[in-house]
Amino acid sequence: MSHALKLWPLLTGSIRYEKTLSTRNRGHGEFIDAPILAYLIETPNGRILYDAGCDYRKVAEPTLCVRYFDPMRPQVEPPDMREGQRIPRYLAQPGLAPSDIDLVFIGHLHFDHVGGLGDLPGCEVHIQTDELAAACTGLDGSVFADELANAGQWRIKTGEYRVAPGVYAIASPGHTAGHMSLFIELPKHGPVILCGDAADLSENLSEEIAPGCCWQDNEVLALASIRKLKVLARREDAELWPNHDMDFFRSLPDFPAWRD
Repeated sequence: MSHALKLWPLLTGSIRYEKTLSTRNRGHGEFIDAPILAYLIETPNGRILYDAGCDYRKVAEPTLCVRYFDPMRPQVEPPDMREGQRIPRYLAQPGLAPSDIDLVFIGHLHFDHVGGLGDLPGCEVHIQTDELAAACTGLDGSVFADELANAGQWRIKTGEYRVAPGVYAIASPGHTAGHMSLFIELPKHGPVILCGDAADLSENLSEEIAPGCCWQDNEVLALASIRKLKVLARREDAELWPNHDMDFFRSLPDFPAWRD
C-alpha cells in the first residue's frame, strides 16, 4: 500500500470568534480562540500543502486590517498572525522554499485558508469546481475577491481523487459548496483525516453538530459530511483531526516535529 511519509501541522496564526460560528445554534456570546492551520505533507511524489493560512499583509498593515476585518466585528476579531508564522518561514527551518512545494490543496476558499497563497508564487493549486463557482458569486463574506485573482491558473478539480501516494481528496461540502477534506495514510501512525472546516471542533464530530456557517444554510449537507467522515474513520481505523480546535491542536507535534 502506498503511504505518505510525514505530516507536519503548521500554526499559521489564531483567530478569536463567537463559538456559534463553529457550532450551529450553540455558543452565543461565548468566544473561543481558534488555531489557523495548514499542513505540510511529504509523499514519495513530493510535498503537498493543505491550506495556506491568511494573507499576512491584511493582518499586519493597519489600513488593510481595518478594511478587511472590521466588517466582521464584533462576532469575529482580526486574526493574530506573526511574521514567523508565514508558510515560507516554516519551510525555511528545514531548508526548504516555496518552490519545494509541489502542490497546494485548498480545502475551501475562506480567507484563513487561501490568503497565504500570496507567499507561494508559482505553486500548483488544486480547488474544486463547485467551491470556486460559489466563491465567485460574492455571496460569502469570508471570501475576499482579491484572493481569487489567480484562479485562472489553478487546477480545477471535480469530485474525489488520489492526490498523491497515500493522500486522497474527500468531498465534505456543507460549510462551503465544494469543501474538501484530506485522507492521509501514514506508515507508522496510521491514517489521518484532515477534516478542514467540515468539523472545526471535536464537538462537531462527537455530537454531530453542523458548523454555524453553512453555504446556502444547508445544515443537512454539512451534517451528512460529518457523518461521512466518521464512517470513513471507523472503516479505515483513522484519526479525525478537527481544524479550529485549540485543545486538539495542542495535542499534536510542535513543528518541526511530525507524524509519520
